[in-house]
Amino acid sequence: MYREPRHIHANPAMVAALRKAPDAHKYSHGHLLVLSGGPGRGGAARMAARAGLRVGAGLVTIGAPADAMAEHAAQLNAIMLRPVGEARALTAILSDRRINALCLGPGLHGDDVTETRLMVAAALGGMRATVLDADALSVFEDAPDTLFGMLHGNCVLTPHGGEFHRLFPDLHGRAKVEATREAAARAGCVVLFKGPDTVIAAPDGRCMVHAAADGHAAPWLATAGAGDVLAGLSAGLMARGNDALGAASIATYLHARAARAFGPGLIAEDLPEMIPQVLRDMGV
Repeated sequence: MYREPRHIHANPAMVAALRKAPDAHKYSHGHLLVLSGGPGRGGAARMAARAGLRVGAGLVTIGAPADAMAEHAAQLNAIMLRPVGEARALTAILSDRRINALCLGPGLHGDDVTETRLMVAAALGGMRATVLDADALSVFEDAPDTLFGMLHGNCVLTPHGGEFHRLFPDLHGRAKVEATREAAARAGCVVLFKGPDTVIAAPDGRCMVHAAADGHAAPWLATAGAGDVLAGLSAGLMARGNDALGAASIATYLHARAARAFGPGLIAEDLPEMIPQVLRDMGV
């Protein structure tokens, strides 16, 4: 059993994980699929997708209902689009094995909880590296065991405090490290419990902490959409081949460092655009 959590800091291994080999091509760094909801719900998915692309995923596609395609196309260039309006369409798209990572949740949920749950089930059934955030978690708040029964070890859950307590109500009030470790063991995958002090735990007890102390605080992350960017960073790093715990830990570090680099006035869509500067400053 791993006892003491490790604090997340930049180190040579992190820098190496972020670099790209000079002879690599786009498929060397994975293809991330980010799922989006219908018209008017696409902003969160676009921020997640841009974050995945900025952190180095070779290709990123947004999958969305057909009636949302025009909205996305008006605002995206480097990110590709595919019509994905229901679980059957997602299953068909996942026949392309080059798509090796998925991000679900930001702006995903429409009026049909059942269909959203089916989308999550289809994604998890594809056995890809998967990040579940926001709506992909909230639709299971009255049936968390249903979600846990579908998860596999190459998944990351990224709940904020409210989502965590709805999925794991009996852990409310426990110390954050202890609660996150227990949640990861129960879910059978990595849990990234967001907050000023972010705790990331794996089912085997390994635990990473990014504490808002000693110059690492990033108070400007308290803005709508910041969590969607964190989900996209994590998924992009998983597309590149990082394991779930490593991807979540590096993403958390980059997320906070980008916020500190931008400073006052930050809004979530600024975060992906700060990643190149952060990577340069790290010597990537």
